[in-house]
Amino acid sequence: MRMRRHSLQQEEETGIDLTPMLDVVFIMLIFFIVTSTFMREAGVEVQRPQADTASAQDAGNIFIAVTADGQIWIDKQAVDARSVRAHVERLRVDQPDGAVVVQADEDARTGLVVQVMDQARLAGVRDVALAATAGGR
Repeated sequence: MRMRRHSLQQEEETGIDLTPMLDVVFIMLIFFIVTSTFMREAGVEVQRPQADTASAQDAGNIFIAVTADGQIWIDKQAVDARSVRAHVERLRVDQPDGAVVVQADEDARTGLVVQVMDQARLAGVRDVALAATAGGR
């Protein structure tokens, strides 16, 4: 009988303990979630104009979309042109050195696009870019 207990105990000890490996996997998962950055989208798709001199830029942190019918979208919300500055200031709290990318529809009014860019600059943003699609017509 004593031999039998000994053989069962040996079989149980030969198994692999996965607890430390699972701990490492969960720690890595938490690390990647905490360090990842999430892109904020404007909330509406626009038909950007094409430009031969368009070049790829690093992704901006704040996207502002201006539609053909004069709507302004920031962070998936339609906003008024007068409140663009306040929204940009609120979004800059997370990343003070962030850039603003204005995604204007090719049929959007130029005056409205300039007003949006001006409001972003008044909010303290140094880098305001206008999005375009590379390639000619």
